[in-house]
Amino acid sequence: MVPGLWMISTVFLHFCLMQSTMSGRVLVWYVEHSHWINIKTILEELTTRGHNVTVLLHTASPSIQCNQAKGIQAEFFKVPFSKEFFTEMIDDLLNFWIYDAASLSSVQFVWKFRQIFNRVANVTKQICDGVLRNKELLEKLKQQRFDVILADPLFFGSEMIAEHLDLPFIYTLRFSFGSTIERLCGQMPSPPSYVPGACLQYTDRMTFIERLKNLLFYMSQDFLFYEFIFSQWNPYFSEIKGRPTSLCEMMGKAEIWLIRTYWDFEFPRPYLPNFQFVGGLHCRPAKALPEDMEEFAQSSGDHGIVVLTFGSMIKNLTREKANLIASALGQIPQKVLWRYSGETPETLAPNTRLYNWIPQNDLLGHPKTRAFITHGGTNGIYEAIYHGIPMVGIPMFGDQPDNMVHMKAKGAAVVVNFNTMTSQDLVDALNTVINNPTYKESAMKLSRIHHDQPVKPLDTAVFWIEFVMRHKGAKHLRPAAHNLTWYQYHCLDVIAFLLVCILTSVIITYKCCIFSFRKCFKRSLKKSKRE
Repeated sequence: MVPGLWMISTVFLHFCLMQSTMSGRVLVWYVEHSHWINIKTILEELTTRGHNVTVLLHTASPSIQCNQAKGIQAEFFKVPFSKEFFTEMIDDLLNFWIYDAASLSSVQFVWKFRQIFNRVANVTKQICDGVLRNKELLEKLKQQRFDVILADPLFFGSEMIAEHLDLPFIYTLRFSFGSTIERLCGQMPSPPSYVPGACLQYTDRMTFIERLKNLLFYMSQDFLFYEFIFSQWNPYFSEIKGRPTSLCEMMGKAEIWLIRTYWDFEFPRPYLPNFQFVGGLHCRPAKALPEDMEEFAQSSGDHGIVVLTFGSMIKNLTREKANLIASALGQIPQKVLWRYSGETPETLAPNTRLYNWIPQNDLLGHPKTRAFITHGGTNGIYEAIYHGIPMVGIPMFGDQPDNMVHMKAKGAAVVVNFNTMTSQDLVDALNTVINNPTYKESAMKLSRIHHDQPVKPLDTAVFWIEFVMRHKGAKHLRPAAHNLTWYQYHCLDVIAFLLVCILTSVIITYKCCIFSFRKCFKRSLKKSKRE
């Protein structure tokens, strides 16, 4: 054999062997809507690298379509409700957050939220039962010999599946319940002096009053977490496992937490070695637009275009809100592409076009794009950061208000209140981010930071998944804090011991002084009597 051909054959054989040994089997617990959009990017990359990916999917899922994701298989399991019921529940939750919550008092909000959360928890338990109480399915999954489970901590159940199958599991998330799960269950350090509670809309530069509110918020948040979540899920997990356990104990076993942000977005804060930041992993260079969109964008001239979308979950608005927004869009010189599936607003202007779907990433990467009107979802924000586009934020629920606070603090966005905004408020916000060059400069600065990474976010995410598969976990990255009680973690037992020691020393010193004083007094008294 020719030496050169022998060498090529050896390298090719080595590559094939390496590919076969590196390929693994990944089991994915269901997620919905934008969470699926994000995790799908990771799954598609895993399949291109030779891994086998299977999604555990319930029959009522409204948003996951594995047949549209190349190489991803689905393992369906039945649930005792329909897709329409599940969609209606999500819509009720959204309507509560977007329209009802602002008009309720604190007591009414907590009461209503508890009712809705109990309903969501009951439905989620039924979804979990579809796998955890299905011995046939569990046995089938065990026979497939998966290497790792990938899940989102907002969708409970993957923890117990990992326990049954004796598999390591990995989380991927932005934040959950105001970062409470990361803090309590993941042991993520969160000093309240400069790590703001996610729902307070503070930055890391807090005044004394804000730090006071932040500390009280942490305490109340923990109480509500125990009251609403632990009280629902601890008994369920204990029943499934057959011994007393807790949701937090099970979640704390996650090998790696893939956080879907990065330091272009986050305020500096401490984090643990098993927390890896992979923000913007779904972003990519812009592709050519469909012909009609490109023609519309080019017709904008020097004014350019504005992109408007409220994400995958908000498909329509009330007539009043839709007309308000359409009226504002008609007052700017830019052309507007608006993703909207509701009834056409009566105030829709000629410069605005409605679409059931838009190629958001490609539009944000278009040279004509001047601004992005967004609800503040992490996926959209990162596409704007990736392409350096300033934003007008209209946050509605979940992590969206907190996301837009970050962008506003970094000088890349103006935020308007969805419930109180007027058409003029939206016009002023758009004119500000488009005509004030500091917003574009700030957006481009964030873009440069995002692109200046040693490893691409998607490669980082895939590396840690493969790392866990290769090493059957990542226990060496797991902090000892998981093995401590809350009072040990905060050294309250040590502080109590030191206080006892100090108090004992003070008492002994005091007693000795009194004893000495009395001795001296008696001697002096005897001496004076003798004299």
